[in-house]
Amino acid sequence: MTASPRVHSPLQMLSITTLVQIAREGHTLQLLNADANPRLEASAAWVASTLEHMHDHPLAYYGINTGFGDNAGRAAFAQTEDAERLSRNLLISHAIGVGDPLPYEVIRAALAIRAISLAQGYSGVRREVINTLIEMLNRGVYPVVPRQGSLGASGDLAPLAHLALPLSAPLPGENLNHPGITGWCYLNGQVVTGAEAMAAVGIPQIRLSAKEGVALVNGTAISAAIGALALHDAQNALFASRLGLVMCAEAMRGYRDAFLPHANRLRSSYQRDQAALILSLLEGSSLIRGSLETDLDPADNPPQDPYCIRCTPAVFGAVTRALAHVEAVINDELGAVTDNPLIFVDTDPHSPDYLPRQAKMISGGNFHGEPLALALDYLAAAAAEIGSIAERRIFTLTDSRLNRGLPPFLIAEPADRAGINSGLMIAQYTAAALVSENKSLAHPASVDSIPSSANREDHVSMCTIAARKAAQIVSNVQNVVALELLCASQALSLRLEMQPESRAGRGSETVLQRIRGLSLAPGHPLTVIREDVPLAPYVQTLRDALWAGQFSG
Repeated sequence: MTASPRVHSPLQMLSITTLVQIAREGHTLQLLNADANPRLEASAAWVASTLEHMHDHPLAYYGINTGFGDNAGRAAFAQTEDAERLSRNLLISHAIGVGDPLPYEVIRAALAIRAISLAQGYSGVRREVINTLIEMLNRGVYPVVPRQGSLGASGDLAPLAHLALPLSAPLPGENLNHPGITGWCYLNGQVVTGAEAMAAVGIPQIRLSAKEGVALVNGTAISAAIGALALHDAQNALFASRLGLVMCAEAMRGYRDAFLPHANRLRSSYQRDQAALILSLLEGSSLIRGSLETDLDPADNPPQDPYCIRCTPAVFGAVTRALAHVEAVINDELGAVTDNPLIFVDTDPHSPDYLPRQAKMISGGNFHGEPLALALDYLAAAAAEIGSIAERRIFTLTDSRLNRGLPPFLIAEPADRAGINSGLMIAQYTAAALVSENKSLAHPASVDSIPSSANREDHVSMCTIAARKAAQIVSNVQNVVALELLCASQALSLRLEMQPESRAGRGSETVLQRIRGLSLAPGHPLTVIREDVPLAPYVQTLRDALWAGQFSG
């Protein structure tokens, strides 16, 4: 029996694990009730009261009675209708993204991130706005969000406008026949208008009030969603590549020395830990060689493996450290309030939220994506290195001058038919193409900036570009590691056939059984390759298993 997807509270801090469950496993969020968060109700009430008394105190409150960006300097207004039109117009005018739509999983993740951020009660939005975002997530109404158009400065303005537009009810006088006036949504796999999607599942659109439009589009929810999922996938790719390394080392009759604690403890704890993990996976292997003279091959002098094997504790340790840093940054972002301005309604002078002045609102820069931009560029570089060193192992395994007695391109042929089968020759080509593409993509986005809004927004982060590039690199690396698993499992299987008295280590034995238990299609198990066959299904099957976490832990 399959367990029902869990329901999470929007008032609990969001972890990457929970976000992946929401994005990919159908987990949902609870609706907020009136007693859920007093600060949420109080901040929304403050906005409403401030707008109501504007005639008495004609001050300029950004996003409540002023325009946005360079329009913030225009004269303040005091009509409720103008505030509603301001919020509505913000979504309509900012929904100008281009490019292919973001996938469902990113939209689900972004809806959850935005709802949880707003639910903390510093944004001045009504509870029903947050509950509408939650209902869209829970009932499968996914806005069509083009992936390009954000500078990552005032948040992900364009993509978040596309995300929020379907929940916004049109105001009197709008041309309801204008294309895109209520946005577009996926509903049961079809693209329909936002109004149609919301009506089909019984979610009322909301007539947005003051401050609510800017609260919906200010923030880093899109970048954080893409980045969190990419980080999760990069961690899975690293786990799987470690298994590929172990199979490669055994298939190559490599040396244990590089993984012993003696040298690795003299550097970082990350390198030491990676070496210990690799050594534990090699436990029980009779193929891996040690440093005893009786266990050495006279042809190997000195007894060293290529860097792609013996330097993996250093490389994997560095990658692990990088991913740990990125995880810390993203976890901070998932628990952050990233819109602007922010409302502080605590009346206790001893509270960190207390503001003594009448205007309990702060205009700051929490929406700026620099923390994510730098971290996601780091993720891109670290993930690229997983693929880079994996490709070198693929190359070594398929080259008969380097693979220590394995057949050329890992395909065993009779001498009189040598060369008829290409075997896994092109696996290395494909891996090399992906690794080379990653080198171009790894150029940092965060070092770029371009002014916008008449130079009022004079420094931007490009964090959404950093997120998309990192995600593409990770996707490429998943394919490289799938190719590595294919080549390493083929090589180890052939080595065990050549030396039937030998035994693989506990890690290789387990992963080899798991790989052989996969099916390319019903009735087509993923077996040892004996002659040329289409290899794309092998790679896709291994990539799907990797993506699902079957080689993790």
